[in-house]
Amino acid sequence: MAAGTIARDGGGRRRRRSSRKQMSEINVTPFVDVMLVLLIVFMVAAPLLTVGVPIELPRTAAEPLPVEREEPLTITLTAEGTILLMNNETESGDLIAQLRAIAAERASDKVFLRADGSIAYERVVQLMGSLNAAGFSNIGLVTDSGGPRLDDTTGQEN
Repeated sequence: MAAGTIARDGGGRRRRRSSRKQMSEINVTPFVDVMLVLLIVFMVAAPLLTVGVPIELPRTAAEPLPVEREEPLTITLTAEGTILLMNNETESGDLIAQLRAIAAERASDKVFLRADGSIAYERVVQLMGSLNAAGFSNIGLVTDSGGPRLDDTTGQEN
């Protein structure tokens, strides 16, 4: 049986009054479903966003530096001589101005320099001089581990 009252109108017909009230609550189930799907999408996509420019880093026996809280500023010098500020290509003439603007916003003067192993040492040192002129004196050179040592052994353990 349906809930409600039965009333008779003037012609003897019955009509039903509904006792249902308007729902004034928000159904959050679809919202939660959408948020969970978005969470999964971002969890899968986030590791894919850290892919950088492919370069052949020189190998060294040095240990990696400890991780910091602030995302490190990364300068990349490709084999073709292209300079990338984070993942954005930049011209050599604009580099110092861009770095000075970034230095004004950052708490740390740490910068990581990634240079392809085939680049001339002179070009790498010129880029380091530009970094120093822009106010970044704490420069870390990024390398791959497992390279040769001065004592003619490799950095890899057997």
